[in-house]
Amino acid sequence: MRPILLPPNGIPRFYLGGPAIAALRGTDPPGERVPEDWVGSTTTVFGDDELGLSRLPDGRLLREAAAADPFAFFGPEHAARLGADPGLLVKLLDAGERLPVHVHPDDAFARDALRSPYGKTEAWIVVATTRDDASVAAGFREDVDRATLERWVSEQDHDALLGALNPMPVAAGDAIFVPAGTPHAIGEGLLIVELQQPSDMSVLLEWEGFGIADEAEATLGLDWEVALGCVERAARDADALRGPCPDGAEPVARLLPEAADPFFRADRLAPAPIAALDRGFAILVVTEGEGALLPESGEPLAVRRGDAVLVPWAAGACHLAGDLVALACRPPAGPERAAR
Repeated sequence: MRPILLPPNGIPRFYLGGPAIAALRGTDPPGERVPEDWVGSTTTVFGDDELGLSRLPDGRLLREAAAADPFAFFGPEHAARLGADPGLLVKLLDAGERLPVHVHPDDAFARDALRSPYGKTEAWIVVATTRDDASVAAGFREDVDRATLERWVSEQDHDALLGALNPMPVAAGDAIFVPAGTPHAIGEGLLIVELQQPSDMSVLLEWEGFGIADEAEATLGLDWEVALGCVERAARDADALRGPCPDGAEPVARLLPEAADPFFRADRLAPAPIAALDRGFAILVVTEGEGALLPESGEPLAVRRGDAVLVPWAAGACHLAGDLVALACRPPAGPERAAR
């Protein structure tokens, strides 16, 4: 099995965005509210049976192809633990406007309230910005009591909700880790690669003025009393959410803090004559330049900026050659995931 060049998989959402993804991918924008591209996805949009699933170039759903041969896609250790479930969803996300303050449930809340095996811990790797003051916000700066949070939400106090979060200026190359339960918002003008657990669940603490149909959509169909139970109200240290800052000299550089390892991993493959990609399932997103992906056996695969490549375990150890930068997104490491 060789590395597979993945076609775009645009997902309509309530918020503006999409042109930056189209510019990266070299395609025509599918619309002004198609701000996400789910890359190598076996996950569906919340409440839908098929939307979100990736198709391979031959037309097969990736979910079906992986189920037919999980060993080849994911390797023996991963297949023994998770079968054909990659345990990962990778997205391209173009924030054409500020996203509302929202939060994602953790695994325990997702199981108990939503009958889902996964919550939604996530991370953002900034690819590009269109604003000098680009920023995100994550985690409360100070502890917030339940009554105060309920009041902010019921009154839709946008200033209070956003103002209570840690403001975090970002630039291309920055990486932010967002554990489930952490309230957060993504600022306007950001193109990011998002790694997350394979689910699609958000509780929108802000919904008025964001094109949300009703409060039921904002709460995943739960009562507010239940939905607000997934919000982490304790203060967060914003610096602890930032990933390492590689200097660009290393061919392979870690991007996320160790706390992310039980959920997913990400490396930047920097410009170098040859950059190694260890054997294992990975979603590769080329963010700069062009070159080739060289599998352990078989013909090289030409790649360029905007390409997304599924690298199966069966492809063996691979190398990137050429003048390019790529992000390698991987599932959780085995021992850490097994310990959870």
